[in-house]
Amino acid sequence: MSISNTTVFMPSEFTLIGIPGLESVQCWIGIPYCAMYLMAMIGNSLLLIIIKSEHSLHQPMYIFLGMLGVTDIALSTSIVPKMLGIFWFHVPEIHFGCCLLQMWLIHTFQGIESGILLAMALDRYVAICYPLRYAAIFSHQLVTQIAAMVTLRAAILVAPCLVLIKLRLQFYHTTVISHSYCEHMAVVKLAAENIRVNKIYGLFVAFTVAGLDVVLITLSYIQIFITVFRLPQKEARLKAFNTCVAHICVFLQFYSLGFFSFFAHRFGSHIPPYIHILFSSTYLLVPPFLNPLVYGAKTKQIRVHMVKIFCSKNLL
Repeated sequence: MSISNTTVFMPSEFTLIGIPGLESVQCWIGIPYCAMYLMAMIGNSLLLIIIKSEHSLHQPMYIFLGMLGVTDIALSTSIVPKMLGIFWFHVPEIHFGCCLLQMWLIHTFQGIESGILLAMALDRYVAICYPLRYAAIFSHQLVTQIAAMVTLRAAILVAPCLVLIKLRLQFYHTTVISHSYCEHMAVVKLAAENIRVNKIYGLFVAFTVAGLDVVLITLSYIQIFITVFRLPQKEARLKAFNTCVAHICVFLQFYSLGFFSFFAHRFGSHIPPYIHILFSSTYLLVPPFLNPLVYGAKTKQIRVHMVKIFCSKNLL
């Protein structure tokens, strides 16, 4: 394969342009992104404080929720500071190594979040379908093992994406990334070499993690609904269904936005770049922003403890 003289060999840094086509209004776009980030930090931190301080919430369902909160904080922090640096302070440059690190963090935390959502779905499946065996099955040891497996699965599967870029792609058409963060395909498409292996492995990771998780989560909730509708009492059906509402809301918004962004980046050549980049950036910020609101509103135990915290502060 011949390489053009206009290519760049092993660039030391990339330039993130933010949202292509909307550079003139990026300073205003940064305001809602910053607001969502601050709300995500406050909401998830409050969620973690409540779960840690209340012994009654030291159960698998809430432990998974706490893990989700930590992941959301880490995911949004991996993106927003650099994004706001581009939008507000005109600092688009990012070192090649830092770009790969950001890519690894973003996609790893996405994989961890997907795994936690699967763990939460399985938790509800066992709690509703096998209530008498729930305590024996979901022990603290199993929860720890699930947390370790979810983290290692995402970290190990995403790591080869970085290795393939570092070792295989040496010549680049340009060092300008038409994105607001270092996304895998956004970087790979800059290469002046054959990127087929990178594309195939990216698809493999996506379907191994998100694809498999979606199938298992869907099957879990189908079985849950079958069990719930077989319950003889209406009150019991409503109570069982209400424990799943928050999970379903989070599941739908996470995967619907995620799959749109994923397929648009690979097959949506007819979609204007600014729409795709806006969706990609918003998709990574909406779950951390909405998750504490959804669980705070839909989970009675968390809502009660949140009210107690604010009431005690008002009394002081």
